[in-house]
Amino acid sequence: MGDGEAFSAFFRRHSLVVLRYVRGRVGSAEDAADLTAETFAAAVVAVRRGHGSDIADGAAWLCAIARHKIVDSYRAGRLEEAARRELQLERFELLDEDIEEINELAASGNCPVRSALSALTEVERTAVIERVVLEREYAQIAERTGSSQATVRQRVSRGLARLRSEIGAELK
Repeated sequence: MGDGEAFSAFFRRHSLVVLRYVRGRVGSAEDAADLTAETFAAAVVAVRRGHGSDIADGAAWLCAIARHKIVDSYRAGRLEEAARRELQLERFELLDEDIEEINELAASGNCPVRSALSALTEVERTAVIERVVLEREYAQIAERTGSSQATVRQRVSRGLARLRSEIGAELK
């Protein structure tokens, strides 16, 4: 099997998992499609550079790459296109039916974390996402929310405790 065929099989096997993962964390189907494409582009670049040959779980590896792409896009306030340019891939525009299909595919997966997050108060959810997903320091979160660091720490702690409780109850 050639490199193109191997990548095609790898993409078919893992693209839906990555798309669901990304779509559950970003605001639009277009961003989810872009970040999914960037995730696979970054994976190709990593393999070309000699990384990823000892990966036991392709989906987990790709989701880790996707997580970094999501965090980078939040930090920068825009989607990174470096990997796509490096591979000389053209940007494609999604049709309305593509956007609808992405949203349906992403919604079709059972995601206990998403429903557990919705059970948190808005301030707890914001604190948990800022600290855990975006990896911001307590001082940064406090400044952004106009709260003290102690309050932010308490919100994160309570939010994480409620998430553990909600997810545990949902999985039983």
